[in-house]
Amino acid sequence: MGNDRQKQLTAIDLFCGAGGFTLAAVNLCIQTLAAVEIDKYACETYKYNFIKKKKYKISPKLYNENIFALSPEQLMSDIELNPKELDILMGGPPCQGFSQHRIKNSGVDDPKNELLLRYFDYVKAIKPKVFIVENVRGMLWPKHINYINKFYKLALENGYDVKPPEVLDAKDYGVPQNRKRVFVLGVRVDCNLDVNWPLEKTHFNPKSKEAKKHNKPTWKTARDIFEKEIIASDPNNLHMKPSEKMVERFMNTPPDGGSRADSGFILPCHSNGYAGHKDVYGRMRFDTPANTITAGCTNPSKGRFVHPTEHHGITARHCARFQTFPDNFIFKGGLGNAGKQIGNAVPIILGEAVLKTIKQTLEAGNDN
Repeated sequence: MGNDRQKQLTAIDLFCGAGGFTLAAVNLCIQTLAAVEIDKYACETYKYNFIKKKKYKISPKLYNENIFALSPEQLMSDIELNPKELDILMGGPPCQGFSQHRIKNSGVDDPKNELLLRYFDYVKAIKPKVFIVENVRGMLWPKHINYINKFYKLALENGYDVKPPEVLDAKDYGVPQNRKRVFVLGVRVDCNLDVNWPLEKTHFNPKSKEAKKHNKPTWKTARDIFEKEIIASDPNNLHMKPSEKMVERFMNTPPDGGSRADSGFILPCHSNGYAGHKDVYGRMRFDTPANTITAGCTNPSKGRFVHPTEHHGITARHCARFQTFPDNFIFKGGLGNAGKQIGNAVPIILGEAVLKTIKQTLEAGNDN
């Protein structure tokens, strides 16, 4: 590995999507050497923002490939990386198999669950000093215990100390969104590193004693997201165009938090008395953190994704702001694909909080 890389910490981003973890790394001056993602539109977004624009002054090697077809040895050869040279391996394997929306035992044998074990194939070959995995809370459900146990067993056998999985809520770190995700941190034993883990919260409920008595920062809310103007030329200033009937329903939905039930709108599948998902077609609220921004965030039928006062769904730019992407980060592939990329991303500010504690530990270790 060249001397130029030794001037800063290095990372590889697996299942990189649009690049949430990569952007968090960039903001902390951690150099991303390579990224892997199967979705072509996410790769278009990643390539445009990190490689073509040259705004971030990094040139990671981007693989638009199925990670099972790309060997870690090939990736290492391509970027001239030797085992144990990389500082951080990061990534969030697609989580559909672990999704909390799966019922009973569905998802137990979902092929996507195997991506967690494929991630470890890269850990085993690259031998990074630290690895970090992000996933949904459903990953910890008892029905998935075989995957988790196998992952931990592999880590132990290959010289890693893996911390107990931690559920972090993005709103506790300055993201204006309720978003609970699991983070699994592994540290190579021979590095003798003591990472400050789990993370300490930085933002608190306004009613908490931390906020009231100790003047700690409070949760960010949706108001700033909606009150900040979006420039007309923003290609992601797009929302779904509702039908006339849907506009009428939105007009009958009270502003700032009104629900589908308030408008009298009953979905056909709920006509038998089943309440269903109460948030769908609901308006977002101004003065609380948003509900979780999902892959369906641009579609009001997928959750509480209607503008607080206007009679349509929120725009892709609004969604990106809730994930703390800057307004100059452009998503490719149209509205639906943009929403998918945004909803699947690691919120930038949360990614920074996670990587910052790792960076501090690594830099302190390098100084010893």
